[in-house]
Amino acid sequence: MISLSQALAFGLASLVIIVIPGPSVLFVVGRALAYGRRTALVSVVGNELGALVVVCAVAFGVGAVVERSVVVFTAIKLCGAAYLIFLGVRALMRGRAHAGQADVPAERGGWRAGFDGFLVGVANPKTVVFFAAVLPQFVDRHRGGVPAQMLVLGLIFVLIALVCDSTWSLVASGARAWFGRSPRRLRLVGGTGGLAMIGLGIGVAVTGRRD
Repeated sequence: MISLSQALAFGLASLVIIVIPGPSVLFVVGRALAYGRRTALVSVVGNELGALVVVCAVAFGVGAVVERSVVVFTAIKLCGAAYLIFLGVRALMRGRAHAGQADVPAERGGWRAGFDGFLVGVANPKTVVFFAAVLPQFVDRHRGGVPAQMLVLGLIFVLIALVCDSTWSLVASGARAWFGRSPRRLRLVGGTGGLAMIGLGIGVAVTGRRD
């Protein structure tokens, strides 16, 4: 099982990537602005369930490979770092494209809102890349049970994301008029997130295990 230092280190890394606005945050904020608190919170729950599915897939797929091959791990890490940088650059260049996500054409019911959130969580490239490229670096192969370690660490990520995304939805639903008056505020958030993602991608590329 994981150590306390592993949990704390991964928890900090998770917090950094979670607070960077990406598809999930913009989706939740859009739901809050369009429909209010209840729909946004249901969407958050669905989103984190989707992320949990990604955790399981990575843990039992990538985890088994990482346990046997450092070369494969390095290749995955570099590909993930490159994609993180790509996402950051695209966020900077196309920040305007996400500003209109606050406009959702038709209201979703409880289960439908949760299902929509689930799809966003499963398809979120930032989460997939983070789990595939960053999560394995916090696994201690000498402890054994790499897939189990990745599951526990992934659960930590999901719990932190649940708290952070819920906070985003509560803040956005409480300030719907303030956000709605200036789409540039959403674009500014996305641009800041783009720079942070580029920095994270560079960090992933130049650091990590070499055993």
